[in-house]
Amino acid sequence: MFPFFNIPNNRFAALAPMAGTADSPFRELCMSYGAAFCVGEMVSAKGVCFDDKKSKTLMNITDGERPCAVQLFGSSPEDMTKAASAALEFSPDFIDINMGCPAPKVVNNGCGSALMKDPVLAGKIIRAVADTVDIPVSVKFRKGWDENSVNCVEFAKTAEANGASFITIHGRTRKQMYAPSADLDAIKAVKQAVKIPVIGNGDIFSAADAKRMYEYTGCDFVMAGRGTLGAPWLFSQINALLECGEELPAPTVEERMNIMLRHAKRVCEIKGERNGMREMRKHALWYTKGLRNSAKLRDSFSTVSLFSELALLAEAAAEQNR
Repeated sequence: MFPFFNIPNNRFAALAPMAGTADSPFRELCMSYGAAFCVGEMVSAKGVCFDDKKSKTLMNITDGERPCAVQLFGSSPEDMTKAASAALEFSPDFIDINMGCPAPKVVNNGCGSALMKDPVLAGKIIRAVADTVDIPVSVKFRKGWDENSVNCVEFAKTAEANGASFITIHGRTRKQMYAPSADLDAIKAVKQAVKIPVIGNGDIFSAADAKRMYEYTGCDFVMAGRGTLGAPWLFSQINALLECGEELPAPTVEERMNIMLRHAKRVCEIKGERNGMREMRKHALWYTKGLRNSAKLRDSFSTVSLFSELALLAEAAAEQNR
């Protein structure tokens, strides 16, 4: 099993960092459904150095989402060192360095997956952070920048040589973003190339997907991201299949709506009802995806402003799908 954070032997998948969606309430929810650990939304090292209030808010970790990492991104070893030191105030269980984000606003500043084009600088950043903190440091990266520069194996070795405790590889290049399917052969190659633990990431939308990644790549752990949106119970399904071969069914529509409301209540507690319900609009669309006769309801979900409105819509959705 994965040798960090005293993870129970019956937990087999972690929650991936997802900016703007995997916030503290969602991380708590996923942990309650059996996620082994989670990684916070990415935080700009430069923002931390400038004492940005939002950056500090993103580093906050509640007891309900542990073990949890603060994830940092940046292109300067000095900035990353300062940010890692500042992150320790929030007692993360580990520091994760983002070298895989494909978003233009990130890579255009030389951060995220842009660092795969400069492995020397990437190594300096990893070493600087690893030498600064006394907790594990992980690195999340991709298969490469594009199909003409697939360097994940070499990049993994660089991370290992510079003090990374473990690594996570997303099986796509930056150019591919999130399609086509993740390359399991790339994850397998990375696993075979290094001695530190390797986490596989990409296209975990079902328990069977997790099982397939484990068996094909030999990875030490898997990380689920987009497949958990509107489906935090995916972790319980993964755990059941991998622990005892049991295929858990998806929740009923009524159960799904109750989970959504539980999620929304916690969002409102942390962010206030006005901001919380604005945040919940996108989540509501994920929770109601694929429901029968829901087109009109989904339009209403996308503009909801009050928790009471969401509750009424959830009740209507459950009634229409009985």
